[in-house]
Amino acid sequence: MTSTHEKVAYLPASKYDDWTPEAAAAGVEDALRVLEGRWKMIIIFHLFSESVLRFSELERRIDGVSQKMLSQHLRELESDGVVQRTVYPEVPPKVEYRLTEVGQALCPALDAILRWTELRRDLPHAVAAANAEQG
Repeated sequence: MTSTHEKVAYLPASKYDDWTPEAAAAGVEDALRVLEGRWKMIIIFHLFSESVLRFSELERRIDGVSQKMLSQHLRELESDGVVQRTVYPEVPPKVEYRLTEVGQALCPALDAILRWTELRRDLPHAVAAANAEQG
């Protein structure tokens, strides 16, 4: 009988080979906690497309978000180091939001997740076809 690694055509390489599975899972869970929330990903993607946005611009672009939830998510993203908030001493106050370097580093990771999602789209069809052939 062959080993599992000999059966798998693709073995993903990782820079984190010295991490235990538990430590790696905990790290990913921490990252997902930062990103969880109905509006956070939408906020982040708007800030990917526009380098700087004011609160009112974000509110106009995100259909259905309340001021309370937008404020809450922006505060959480700021405290997690993903978003930078800049307040200008004007009347009325001018507040701008931009991604930090840490926030910008999310772009390749989220692009990889999008590619993975595209790969998964065909999965139910492939599973259904395999089951039909067996049955």
